[in-house]
Amino acid sequence: MFHVVLYQPEIPPNTGNIIRLCANTGCSLHLIQPLGFELDDARLKRAGLDYHEFASVRLHASWDALLKTLERPRVVAFSTKCAASHADFSYAPGDLLLFGPETRGLPQDILQSLPPSGCLRVPMLPGQRSLNLSNAVAVVVYEAWRQQGFAGAKKD
Repeated sequence: MFHVVLYQPEIPPNTGNIIRLCANTGCSLHLIQPLGFELDDARLKRAGLDYHEFASVRLHASWDALLKTLERPRVVAFSTKCAASHADFSYAPGDLLLFGPETRGLPQDILQSLPPSGCLRVPMLPGQRSLNLSNAVAVVVYEAWRQQGFAGAKKD
């Protein structure tokens, strides 16, 4: 499926919600340090409920360390600084979906290292700052998964 990457996430309930999302969609979750919380944080556990055991969650010391562990993934970054819509992109299994920390977004050097086609945004009304991180990840994951015909989803 897809690799969801949180670059230096800061808010435990957001990460907990994303753990639950990944468990329910088959995505793997990668967390890039430093984190703004401990992985045993009660708020993280409460938000993720008992889904942590069903999600693939990996911790990485840095962005470079993550890239070395995955075999040349196609990186798709999401930022309010990008122009193209997430809905106009053709996702493929194995894509790395990269999201920045809640208070500052992705660093400029990471955004500049990507091709322009690899920088997307979730549309919002003019004058709005940003979506909640877990909401933005959910919007993107479900669009990417929809494009794959919801492969592996329960059909009942």
